[in-house]
Amino acid sequence: MKRVVVGISGGVDSAVAAYLLKKEGYDVVGLFMRNWDSLVNNDVNGNPTLNNDICPQEQDYNDALKACEIIGIPLKRVDFIKEYWDYVFTYFLEELKKGRTPNPDLMCNKYIKFDLFIKEAKKLGADYVATGHYANTRDSHLYKAKDTNKDQTYFLANVTSNQLENVLFPLGDLTKPEVREIANKANLNVANKKDSTGICFIGERHYQEFIQNYLKPNPGDIVDVKTKKVIGRHNGLMNYTIGQRKNVGLSGDSERHYVCGKNVKDNILYVAFGDSEYLYSDECIIEDVNLISDKRVKNCTAKFRYRGEEISVELEYLDNNELRVIYHDRAKAVTPGQACVLYDGEECLGCGFIKEIRKNGEKLWYL
Repeated sequence: MKRVVVGISGGVDSAVAAYLLKKEGYDVVGLFMRNWDSLVNNDVNGNPTLNNDICPQEQDYNDALKACEIIGIPLKRVDFIKEYWDYVFTYFLEELKKGRTPNPDLMCNKYIKFDLFIKEAKKLGADYVATGHYANTRDSHLYKAKDTNKDQTYFLANVTSNQLENVLFPLGDLTKPEVREIANKANLNVANKKDSTGICFIGERHYQEFIQNYLKPNPGDIVDVKTKKVIGRHNGLMNYTIGQRKNVGLSGDSERHYVCGKNVKDNILYVAFGDSEYLYSDECIIEDVNLISDKRVKNCTAKFRYRGEEISVELEYLDNNELRVIYHDRAKAVTPGQACVLYDGEECLGCGFIKEIRKNGEKLWYL
């Protein structure tokens, strides 16, 4: 009997993944990863400070334990707190310091869930590993899930073909409603548990308050990109992302202002008023390119954010593991630091991280 070690998170997706594999006749073992110490934060000087939040991770573990008991499989637990800090959270902070908008989920999948987790699973005798991701894999390549609304290939695009060897995605051909139905019929305790959203280590906490535990606020000027006039003060460039309209810190017609750029050197936040012209670009440079597929295509499609539209692009392969991505139609709010994920039909080719944005052949000066 082949053994499958399943990443159990305490949610419905991973529980149903384990349940389906057990029904198929695999020897299934659950493995819960503890990646963040929810009880402790550090202040801006690196000193630990206790917070008073209810620890959702412990609740997730208890839910996972109960789900595995119902399914009839053992649950192991492993701590990757130090490794998560080193490989994911440190990257997150460094990107914020550069004025970029990071996506820690892609790093977590690359370094934790599809590296350290797999190594731990092999210690448990795994022939395969599985997760509750909505995706498909064939011949160590990555493909979209059946449920286009839940497809998670965007977050998996930074893993390698080698990392996808012997990986199973039991939910790849199911929709979310079907998963809920399976969970209810199996009387799983997490059948109707709400999906987690947002950045995992922040949880329900206020984003700006959380970040200030680690990065000192550095207020500066808000400048109207058209008039070049100072129209307000920001409370740190780390708190803003391209296209943001809410909580920009301007009075009056604040909802009609949007963030269109940052100058990290001079600590300036650029905003525009009214139409969204400053948010559009027609090409970008992506760095740290990871190609899962060995295809070297020239024309494909790309997504610049998880819920973003998939658009037609042309690729130019550059030196230093970079790609020039040219959009056939203009794209809105392409943001430095975010992932540009590439697709050839249903296949996810891989990704790179947005380094600079261009319009009409020139780098945008306000980004």
